[in-house]
Amino acid sequence: MVNDLTEGKPMKLIVSFSIPLLIGNIFQQFYSMVDTIIVGKFLGVQPLAAVGSTGALSSLVLWMLGGLTSGFSVIIAQRFGAGDHDGVRRSVGTSTILCIIVTVIATVLTVALTRPMLELLNTPPDIIDDAADYISVIFAGTAAVVFYNMLSGILRALGDSRTPLYFLIISSILNVILDLLFVVSFHWGVAGAAYATVISQAVSGLLCLFYMAKRFPILHLKKRDWKMDWKFTKEHLRIGCPMGIMSSVTAIGIMLLQSALNQFGSTTVAAYTAASKVEQLVVQPAMTFGTTMATYCGQNLGAGRIDRIREGVNQCTLLSLIVSVIAGAIVVLFGKQLTLLFISGDKTDEVINLSRQYLNTIAAFLPVLGMLFIYRNSMQGMGETIFPMLGGVMELAARTVAVYTLPFSLGFGYAGLCFASPLAWIAATVLLFLSYRVKLRKKLAEYSSYCDSSSQAQAMQ
Repeated sequence: MVNDLTEGKPMKLIVSFSIPLLIGNIFQQFYSMVDTIIVGKFLGVQPLAAVGSTGALSSLVLWMLGGLTSGFSVIIAQRFGAGDHDGVRRSVGTSTILCIIVTVIATVLTVALTRPMLELLNTPPDIIDDAADYISVIFAGTAAVVFYNMLSGILRALGDSRTPLYFLIISSILNVILDLLFVVSFHWGVAGAAYATVISQAVSGLLCLFYMAKRFPILHLKKRDWKMDWKFTKEHLRIGCPMGIMSSVTAIGIMLLQSALNQFGSTTVAAYTAASKVEQLVVQPAMTFGTTMATYCGQNLGAGRIDRIREGVNQCTLLSLIVSVIAGAIVVLFGKQLTLLFISGDKTDEVINLSRQYLNTIAAFLPVLGMLFIYRNSMQGMGETIFPMLGGVMELAARTVAVYTLPFSLGFGYAGLCFASPLAWIAATVLLFLSYRVKLRKKLAEYSSYCDSSSQAQAMQ
């Protein structure tokens, strides 16, 4: 069922759209969380560190492809908001072809370069073999991730945030079952956890495809919808490529952080892995609001409702700030209990202490991260690509400076690494907030001029 976000009270629409999306995002986190929990509990700290050491590398590839598909869905949302159903179908066809091309190239390159990339990241020798086993399977299954991201992005562009949730619940349960089967029963080690993730993602994508084919006549593509038009393709690449680059730039910063972190040994890597999983869970509301605003702004831009964009962004920002403060309090109060979900065995106390140090550091900066998601995604939904990408560059620059100065040159050690991400969030948010204000003022001026012209034309008639 499609959902028009161009009519009705913005706050009500934003909340109703966000709730299923939030639950779906949390379940999607279960893919990696269940891998981490089962590996940490049944295989130990070193295999846990091995899985964690691949996080930055997988983010580089999967975030880039995710940014690309998100950019394509912005075009679909704009066409849908404008009531252009033919344009929606053409956009879906163009997006599918582009995703296939990019996925094939990415899969071949990443599988071939897995080991060299891990060595480049200074992956500790005692965990590099397990790390290679895990990430090579994830990279080989890149198509499953892109498949689901593309289809769920199409559904969200049409205002349907509930259906992807239902399918994610099913695939998350399947992921748990397969993890236990492959890791515990079959003794496939860390590779078993990766196989479980890829298979579950593929199932969720197939469920989305079958549902769309049956329930969305607007998405029944005809032969002409598969025809590649260069002008239309260029429009998709204009939005999608900067979003993909922005996501990959952010991931590069995390890779630099991971490379520095690896120099502290596998115990510290395991602690950061557990803490980052907790972080990924508590930031889901903020990320969800950002995704919601991309669709909301895209549809309203297509409908020419710039006034609603301003109202919706302001209300969503306030909501995000409140939720982020609550998330920070949860991290501080229950960080130890949450970390214990991922670890057992030797060195548990040391891992917990290091994990809590990171979580306590980022807790105060979660409201800033929430604003980052909202302004970046809102601008992307409005068709702006340059400043969100520059925000990613600013984030990378700040994180790079922090990684190469705080831990070693300035002698802060691991504590310095804990501040790298918050400093990156602040730098990017300042730029995105200022650029959003400029972009909105320009759009509002255009909207006001259009309304005045329409009023004059009606008066003359």
